[in-house]
Amino acid sequence: MTEFRPSDEKQIAEIVADAAARRQSLEIVAGGSKRGFGRPVKAEHVLDVSRIAGVVNYEAAELVLTARPGTPLAAIQAELAAKGQMLAFEPPGWRRLFETNAEPTLGGVLACNIGGPRRVRAGAPRDFFLGFSAVNGRGEIWKGGGKVVKNVTGFDVSKLLAGSFGTLSVLTEITLKVMPRPETECTILLHALADEVAVATMAKALNTPFEVSGVAHLPPTAARRSAAPAIAQGLGAVTALRIEGPGPSVAFRAEALESLFGRGERLDPAASAPFWEEVGEARSLLPQGACVVWRLCPTPSEASSVASALHARLPSAEAFFDWGGGLVWLSLDSEEAGADAGAAVVRGAMKSCGGHATLMVAPAATRERVAVFEPAPGPLAALRARVKAGFDPSGVLNPGRMQEGV
Repeated sequence: MTEFRPSDEKQIAEIVADAAARRQSLEIVAGGSKRGFGRPVKAEHVLDVSRIAGVVNYEAAELVLTARPGTPLAAIQAELAAKGQMLAFEPPGWRRLFETNAEPTLGGVLACNIGGPRRVRAGAPRDFFLGFSAVNGRGEIWKGGGKVVKNVTGFDVSKLLAGSFGTLSVLTEITLKVMPRPETECTILLHALADEVAVATMAKALNTPFEVSGVAHLPPTAARRSAAPAIAQGLGAVTALRIEGPGPSVAFRAEALESLFGRGERLDPAASAPFWEEVGEARSLLPQGACVVWRLCPTPSEASSVASALHARLPSAEAFFDWGGGLVWLSLDSEEAGADAGAAVVRGAMKSCGGHATLMVAPAATRERVAVFEPAPGPLAALRARVKAGFDPSGVLNPGRMQEGV
């Protein structure tokens, strides 16, 4: 196996074109922190784009940033913070989830379309992906989108590449819309709500005019694992509502929400920010040790029913809720989950409520056997195969990363 480390876009194009001519596959990596996300890639060579790094252009007044894919996420966030701005989609690193010390990069975040707790209000990374330059599976350099917030450039292929896990093209330059950082934030904690009551409360909070930017519910076991003393103090389940913005506005909206849901304990900005980082990272709120982790996206109103049904079938199942119930992090004991990591039970429960399930943490051998991403019905699977063939006809880029044989 050869590891290629190109230093510019032209070299990437030459490497990919040569691999396509030889019918040899490439695993695409930058920081490598998401190598455990998806199916294991078995490729002849590694294409490491970590040297394709750095901020190309940052127009703070226009809320637009252009950077290369190997740029560490921490460097991007520091550059934005210096101008009072941020990535709106609050990307988690998930290093502890995947048990790695590798550095998350901007390219990995976009390729996997990873958003954190603010996604329920702000949207996903793909919603802020304005334009790019990339190399397809033929070794051709191509571009899509633009470098301004308002542009009309035909097909919105940025959204196609976001979440494609490097199977369609190798990103070489990324342009994003960024957002002003809120002046302050406050998190209201409501204690001891049953799961079904908490899910209804979160939905109601999101539908108020008070611009709640984060809604999560931790059942008692998850709450006790939190690093925030106000949450781990043993008062049972905790439902968290976050509001952000100018100080007077946050104070007014906090009072308004408490008039609706009852006076709760409040986390100030110093405690609120690390708590929501903890929610996004997920691992510390789940049982430690050998376990299987699923990421479920049900119809939000059905979240508590899904968790309850799974616990009835798999007693080791533990869960907590983000995105107002639109995201359920589920942990299973490895032995109880069995050879399929609980896929039959988990996906069976999901069918009754709509949505999809992704296997996040399991041994590599299990992720080879079990569909990591929700299996697509025949027509959709055929469409995915045609899209893959259009961008990468020789199957050079990250083969099998998302689906066996593709």
